[in-house]
Amino acid sequence: MLKQFEKYKGIHPGIVLARELKKRSLKQRPFALSIAAHPQTFNAIIKGKRGINASLAIKIEKELNMEEGTLLILQVFYDIQQEKLKLKFNKPETSKFRKALFWDTDFDKIDWEKQYIAIINRVYEKGNEDEKIEINRFYGKAKIAASLKVPKTKPMAMLQFSYR
Repeated sequence: MLKQFEKYKGIHPGIVLARELKKRSLKQRPFALSIAAHPQTFNAIIKGKRGINASLAIKIEKELNMEEGTLLILQVFYDIQQEKLKLKFNKPETSKFRKALFWDTDFDKIDWEKQYIAIINRVYEKGNEDEKIEINRFYGKAKIAASLKVPKTKPMAMLQFSYR
């Protein structure tokens, strides 16, 4: 892989491809048609909604005079990055929580990573022992201790959970 693409490891190849097309002043649809690719498929790749396959990668690389395998290598690094993110942060075992504990939000859309301070405080204020045990297991003692020491400038009811 060319050194100029080293910095793109972990980024979807469609984003890199979109930059290359823009840099060369090429329109997406005509380019897709010129390499016998479906414009809708090509658009999905550009937007990062779909991965790039070997056949299409070879056609694109040939047409843009890129080193063979560059886009596929970027796809592999992107896939690895996505798997690492999945492994890094999951969600707790939600069956151990009463839905009433999070009455003011859609339980399935809680962002367990971003809203951890509000979640930990809520569970420690209103949760039962099983819920506290699960929060301890999921976040760990250090994160819980730090979260419980955060000064409460707003009442719990005013803390918003992510609704995505």
